[in-house]
Amino acid sequence: MSTIFHLSFPVETISETKRFYVEGLGCEAGREGKGSLILQLGGHQLVAHVVKEELAPQSGIYPRHFGLTFATAAEWEALLQRAIAKGLAFHQQPKHRFKGERIEHRTFFLEDPFHNYLEFKYYVYPSAIFGEHQYSQVGDT
Repeated sequence: MSTIFHLSFPVETISETKRFYVEGLGCEAGREGKGSLILQLGGHQLVAHVVKEELAPQSGIYPRHFGLTFATAAEWEALLQRAIAKGLAFHQQPKHRFKGERIEHRTFFLEDPFHNYLEFKYYVYPSAIFGEHQYSQVGDT
């Protein structure tokens, strides 16, 4: 097994978490406890932890969001079509950022029932994922 990324995030209920992440996004559910659920998203481990306080929306997508960067446009498009078909809540509609530049990519943001933002993107040039240092812009302004 290669190294995988782990992220814990707050939720209010396990049932709504399963509806959004398992039924909606297609995550695989792992171990489940009274106050937590392990999810597999793109080969990575997410852990949803139930919190007692009501979760409020952020004022915007920055600084906190998480998601996947797809290797192919077809994978990105497949998840986009699944999100539409499952009626998941879009925080930002699909868009094409930086057209014609080396950092060109497609992106969309979903919002889970607990106001966590998830971004899904595909870079036209794979070098833009970690490189293309001549560009200083990251995301939207």
